[in-house]
Amino acid sequence: MPSFVALPEVATVKRREFRSTLPALLFLALFFVVPVIALLLRSVLEPQPGLQNYVELLGSSTYLKVFFNTFMVSAVVTIVSLTIGFPVAWTLAIMPSRWAAIVFAILLLSMWTNLLARTYAWMVLLQRTGLINKMLMGMGLIDKPLALVNNLTGVTIGMTYIMLPFIILPLYGTIRKIDPAILQAAALCGANRWQALTRVLLPLTVPGMAAGALMVFVMSLGYFVTPALLGGTSNMMLAELIAQFVQSLVNWGMGGAAALVLLVVTLALYAVQLRIVGNESEGGR
Repeated sequence: MPSFVALPEVATVKRREFRSTLPALLFLALFFVVPVIALLLRSVLEPQPGLQNYVELLGSSTYLKVFFNTFMVSAVVTIVSLTIGFPVAWTLAIMPSRWAAIVFAILLLSMWTNLLARTYAWMVLLQRTGLINKMLMGMGLIDKPLALVNNLTGVTIGMTYIMLPFIILPLYGTIRKIDPAILQAAALCGANRWQALTRVLLPLTVPGMAAGALMVFVMSLGYFVTPALLGGTSNMMLAELIAQFVQSLVNWGMGGAAALVLLVVTLALYAVQLRIVGNESEGGR
C-alpha cells in the first residue's frame, strides 16, 4: 500500500525537476540547437539546394589538406600535452600543498592572460631573431636560426602552451583520488617503479587522461587565433577556412558545411570516448 501512495509523490518530484531544468533546456535550444539548424539549412540551401557544398568540401584536395592539417596539429598537440601534463599533474599531486598552490597560481595566471597577448609573445620568442633561436645558437646547438613561425611547428608550440592547463587539471583531480595505499601495495607485491606506473597508476588515470585529451583535441580542432598568427596562410586550419568562407567570400553555404563537418567529428569523438571509458569503468567494477 505505501508504494502506491508514493507514486504520485514521485511524479510530482519529476515534474518539479523538469521545471527546474526548463530554463537551461531553453537556453541550450536558443543558443545551440537553433544556430546549428540554421547552419544546416544554409549548408544545403545556399547557393542552391543540394549537397554540392559537402561534395566540393570533401572532394577538393585543397580543402582536404586543411582537414589534414587540422587533425594532425590537434593530434600532435594532444599527445604532447599529455606527455608534458602527466608528470606535472603527478608532481602537483605529491608535492607539499604550499608549493602546489604556487604552481596552481602560475597555471591559473597563464589561463587568465589574454589569448592574443600570449600568442604575440610566442611570435616574439619564436621568430628568427627571437630569444629561443638566440639561446640555441649561443649554446652551439644550431648554426643558423630555425624557422619556428609561419609553419605548423609554431602552431603546435603555441597551442600546446595554451592547452596544457586543460589537461593538467583533470589529471590532477584524477590522481588525487587514487589511494596511495594502492601503489604501496604494488611495491609490497614486488612491482618496481616502472611496473607500478604502467600497470597500476596509468590504468587508474585513464578517465582523467581521456577527459583531458578529448577537451584538448576538440578545442584544438576549432582554434583560430593561434593558428592564424603563428601558422600563416600556407598552413591553414579549419577554423581559419570557415572564417574565410564567411568573412571574405561571404559563402555561408560552404562555411556552414565545414562547421557541421567539424561538429559531427567532435560528437563522434565524444561518443567514442564515452563508449571506451564507460566500458573500462564497468570492467573495473
